[in-house]
Amino acid sequence: MTILEFFSLLGGVGLFLFGMTIMSTGLKNAAGEQLKTILEHATSNRVVATIVGILVTVLIQSSSATDMMVIGFVNSGMMSLFQAIGVIMGANIGTTITAQITAFSLGAYAPLILFIGVIMYLFVKKTMVRHIGSIIMGFGMLFVGISIISKAIVPLSQSPEFIHFLTELENPALAVIFGVAFTALLQSSSSSVVIFQTFAMQGLISFPVAVYLIIGAAIGSVTPNILASLTTNRNGKRTALLNLLFNLFRAAILLTIIALVPPFLDLIQALSPDNIGRQVANAHTIFALLTVIILLPFTTYIVRLSQKIIREKPEETQKLKDRQLVYMQDGNIPPAVALHQAQLEITRMGRFAAQNLRTAIDCFFNHDDKLAATVEDTEDTVNYLTHAITNRLVRTRTFNMTGHERNRISQMTLVVADIERISDHAENIIEYASQLSSQKASLSAEALDELRQIAYASLKSVDECIDIFEHEAFDKLPAAEAQEQFVDELQKKIVNNHIARLFDKQCDPVAGVVFTNMSSDLERCSDHAINIAFALHEYDFGLNSK
Repeated sequence: MTILEFFSLLGGVGLFLFGMTIMSTGLKNAAGEQLKTILEHATSNRVVATIVGILVTVLIQSSSATDMMVIGFVNSGMMSLFQAIGVIMGANIGTTITAQITAFSLGAYAPLILFIGVIMYLFVKKTMVRHIGSIIMGFGMLFVGISIISKAIVPLSQSPEFIHFLTELENPALAVIFGVAFTALLQSSSSSVVIFQTFAMQGLISFPVAVYLIIGAAIGSVTPNILASLTTNRNGKRTALLNLLFNLFRAAILLTIIALVPPFLDLIQALSPDNIGRQVANAHTIFALLTVIILLPFTTYIVRLSQKIIREKPEETQKLKDRQLVYMQDGNIPPAVALHQAQLEITRMGRFAAQNLRTAIDCFFNHDDKLAATVEDTEDTVNYLTHAITNRLVRTRTFNMTGHERNRISQMTLVVADIERISDHAENIIEYASQLSSQKASLSAEALDELRQIAYASLKSVDECIDIFEHEAFDKLPAAEAQEQFVDELQKKIVNNHIARLFDKQCDPVAGVVFTNMSSDLERCSDHAINIAFALHEYDFGLNSK
């Protein structure tokens, strides 16, 4: 193989990988946020979760992307490990569709497909048409890349060194190891399987060698997930470990079947006796289906194994308890009871947000990284509760309720949003602390004292208003209004003082921006708090005024 032929091979692989990426992105854009919604609602039913994994992966043509989303959902507490493993298994089936597509001989039509996709993407303004164009464009790139690879590897069949290397792959263990390493390098099992498929179609490797390479590719496919999980919590890491464990068990099962039942591979070949490309694609699909069917009943044990390898800490157990609905129950509950449960659950969420604001303020003034991590974790908890409570409130509206009760639920939904925003502001505050640290800026003693004043005034406002919401203590509303007005006036006063310090060059400009932003965030927390306090009272007032 000459250097130019080698460059051609690299270019073909690059175009194929880029085409896969373009097609996957186009599919995700065309489907929009519906993919995430589908994943979020994967139930604890293992079969349903597996079907969801298949569907999403077929749509986006990337099991790694599906697994990444699953890791994110588990990391945030929106999905359990028992839901995750079903989706992961389904993704392993869904990803086999790529090899089935590339088994078709479309190389001669690939340039036309690519041209049509480019025209749609570049010259049509409609967003959905552009997304579809990018899908077609990626599809065309994929087949053009395969054509280039196929032509570039022809000289390899005459290379003694390459033939010797392929001879070594006749050893199943070496073939599996090479499949793991090659896929880990490409970080895409679909891509590596298609390349192995192309090698087989060019007569460079036999069907049995391709089979062992595919088995190794499944193990190597977990590399991007493991890398992504390094920045997640322990449950996120367990999700990546689940994927690895599943593929290790999958490899063990397949190697055992092939060793004990030699005719198994012959049966797969018999499905397409004269088409080795289709044989490789069929093997990929059959392997995935067979191992999922075998392992699906044992998912509970695989999850528990991951939990034993990465053991739960006490604080992690508490976090899992926090990210559950305590008061709100599903089912046909009397409306009055459902409303009371919702009020208790929202109050509980409000306490989390108030504590998060308190922790963020402590972090800002004490520069504690552990406190910053606590704020991030609590923000995830608040986000989970926001999602769970809102969904439950929406379902509650389907009950046989009076107009009074329906309006009360609407007000509670708004309160959930206000509470979530308070926790968002808490997250902003720890980012301000990080900004000061990274840019080596500092606030003057006077500025710090003013921020402490508005911080604790805002905290007081939040605590008082959540109490009013919980007990409907509307007699305390005048005091809450006075406190909120005090925070508003205080914010105006300290910002004016800050501007004066800037003119006198007593304040660092970077620190000055942080001062302004933080005082604004704290004032908005007080605004959200007063909305919470008045939510149910304003509703009653509106009803009585009719």
